[in-house]
Amino acid sequence: MTRIDEIRSEFIEMWGRMSSLWGITPATGRVYGWLITQPDPVDADTIMAGLSMSRGAVSMACRELVDWGLVHPERVGGSRRVAYRAETDLEKVVRAVVTTRKRREWDPVLERLDEWIPGLKGERSREAKVLRERLEDIAALVGVADEAARQFLSGGIVQKLGMQMLMAKASKARRKH
Repeated sequence: MTRIDEIRSEFIEMWGRMSSLWGITPATGRVYGWLITQPDPVDADTIMAGLSMSRGAVSMACRELVDWGLVHPERVGGSRRVAYRAETDLEKVVRAVVTTRKRREWDPVLERLDEWIPGLKGERSREAKVLRERLEDIAALVGVADEAARQFLSGGIVQKLGMQMLMAKASKARRKH
């Protein structure tokens, strides 16, 4: 095994382990990590061979990554085969993760809280009052995160300053290495 193979393997395993932090399965994280290490788009058979994964697991992972906007399918010229290219623009990756997490997690939570809280306002019991107050606290906290995400995604000041700062720090750190 060459040094590049060792580093690639360690990177893929690390990416798979940390994938749950942003809401995907370890297998899907491994596929994305593997695709990041590839210089060109690759087809499902190549991914299967490179990761020793089943066709079904690779297919499901690629579909999920396409849904997240982290992988782009491309038709291979003259055939029905599809090759997958990882999104490597870090700003686009961050925006895709925030968009998907917001859509899958924060939006449904806020919708349900918006239904439940008014239903408790007419209740007079101590139990209902405590539950309503706790749900309102949760709604306020998730609402702040949701608003920050909305501003970030709409290109507001949070996105402009935040991404500029992150990218500047990343560039500086890269130059050190």
